[in-house]
Amino acid sequence: MGGVDNQQDDRAIHDKLFLDVPTYHNNHTSFSRGESYWKPLLPQHDITFEAAWPELFIDRNGGYWDVPEAISLNFSSLIFESGLRYRVGLHKNSGNPQAVNANCGDPPLALMPGLCTKAVFSYENSRDIWREKEVKKSNIRTRSGRRNVSQSYDVRLNEPHAAISGIVGGTCAAWLSGRRSSLAIDGAQSREQAVKNRSLIAADLFGSFCYTFQHGKFKNLYGDLTRVDARLNICSASAFACGAAHLVSNVFRKSSMKSQVNQLAAPRLNLILQQQVAGPIVFRVDSKLSLGSSGERFGPHIEDVMYSLSYSLRLLKSGKVVAWYSPKRKEGMVELRLYEF
Repeated sequence: MGGVDNQQDDRAIHDKLFLDVPTYHNNHTSFSRGESYWKPLLPQHDITFEAAWPELFIDRNGGYWDVPEAISLNFSSLIFESGLRYRVGLHKNSGNPQAVNANCGDPPLALMPGLCTKAVFSYENSRDIWREKEVKKSNIRTRSGRRNVSQSYDVRLNEPHAAISGIVGGTCAAWLSGRRSSLAIDGAQSREQAVKNRSLIAADLFGSFCYTFQHGKFKNLYGDLTRVDARLNICSASAFACGAAHLVSNVFRKSSMKSQVNQLAAPRLNLILQQQVAGPIVFRVDSKLSLGSSGERFGPHIEDVMYSLSYSLRLLKSGKVVAWYSPKRKEGMVELRLYEF
């Protein structure tokens, strides 16, 4: 969503209403996916109302889910770099989610019908190990007095640096309705009812640590951009603590019994590699690794890999056309992205 215009009067509130009803075609059938959202712009805050029928979600395993109806109202703070962030929202889902892909398993509990309120807060801080600041164009001139400084293909990639950053925060959710949801499963001979219970109130902590290294200013035709981003995420502190306790207990007891694996217990490592090919063309690899076991795999394993080629549009300052493909999901797309590192 858009941000706040810094030049607007703090007393002004601008209301916007958007409505989008695109049509999709699949296997000789067509259906419409409608979405509307209302967004008044407040100083340093966003209030966003979204409604979609149906809404498309993607789970951590790359499976797509269609929720017949999803409505949400969110109030969130805005910061530019470091500081405290918070968001409070009200969410309502109607109808049982339907798997778009085959063999997606059970849908996430968050997609089941019900009404809940959620609150999220986090604190983010970053520090530069070293950084080569971009020299202002007005400070460099040729003998004729004219500026002779080439502009970077992307203004967000014009400073070589090495930096570290960290995020710590917490979440809290309270289910006002739909705590006990019934999920219908189609079997070969019978139809079973799987009943899932959700806690009335749930709270947890999360954290993230990131290291970034960039070489080059992305101005020259060749060899002027190499960037590596490594981010370690702990999605659930409680699940991580329980998983570590079980692991230590099994080591001391020398037990080989396999217990049920909580996917949130394992830390996840996201690696991003970007390398300039020629001019504004950049090759990028996004990989997601789980440092723990899953229901099907033992030990660290790769969850997803995405390959992409992007063409930066210098006219847009920080815009690019991206073509990406995921071999695991067997999915690809061409997108226009703005202000992405």
